[in-house]
Amino acid sequence: MQLRALPAFNDNYIWALCDEAGRALFIDPGDAAPVLAAVAGGLQPAGILLTHHHHDHIGGVPELLARWPGLEVIAPHDPRIAQATRRVRDHDRVDLAGWSFDVIAVPGHTLTHIAFHGHGMLFCGDTLFSLGCGRLFEGTPEQMHASLARLATLPGETLVCCAHEYTLGNAAFALAVDPDNPDLQRRVAEARHQREQGMPTLPTPLATERTCNPFLRTETPAIRAAVARHLGHDPQPGADTFAALRRWKDGFA
Repeated sequence: MQLRALPAFNDNYIWALCDEAGRALFIDPGDAAPVLAAVAGGLQPAGILLTHHHHDHIGGVPELLARWPGLEVIAPHDPRIAQATRRVRDHDRVDLAGWSFDVIAVPGHTLTHIAFHGHGMLFCGDTLFSLGCGRLFEGTPEQMHASLARLATLPGETLVCCAHEYTLGNAAFALAVDPDNPDLQRRVAEARHQREQGMPTLPTPLATERTCNPFLRTETPAIRAAVARHLGHDPQPGADTFAALRRWKDGFA
């Protein structure tokens, strides 16, 4: 089994999960061109997984279906994803072309956002990023906080396969919040080296995110103290601290 990150647009990744025969699942193909290039290089489409309705995640699907009309497209229950051939929800299990994934509902970035967990990998779209998390376009801080907390309970060796190369941008904020965290400092140095070498910073082990990502550490004294200094008062634990941290990130220059 091989995992490939196909760059798309300015900073998206379309994930291709390939078996030994070259069959591939494509996750969040917002642009058909990288998928078609991968197919020209020998991959055979076996299915498509979609995490949410945003165009940079689903925009390439019509062109791919025009070429492979029988391709299965698995997506959340959301009428904004018109090309879905199978709808899934929380706790469903997806079995497709030899792969199996558990579906996890992760509302916050959007209300119907889902993630796929299986084979030691987490395809989490725009919910969890390395050293960050998605913006709240539709959901509430309570929903996103609960979604991230749920993902954080997965095994530490799980590879986080998020959909954007945001790591270094997130790193600047994470270091402003948690400057004395040696695990974070090591992760940032690693990510800088990866980008200097032209490599993706992803996937990253969930265990690393649990020690480095401030949005997964809102219950720790260091993060709570940083948020309190930023606010000028102590936030309530849980979603209130998360909400303040997310607002801080939204306005971070």
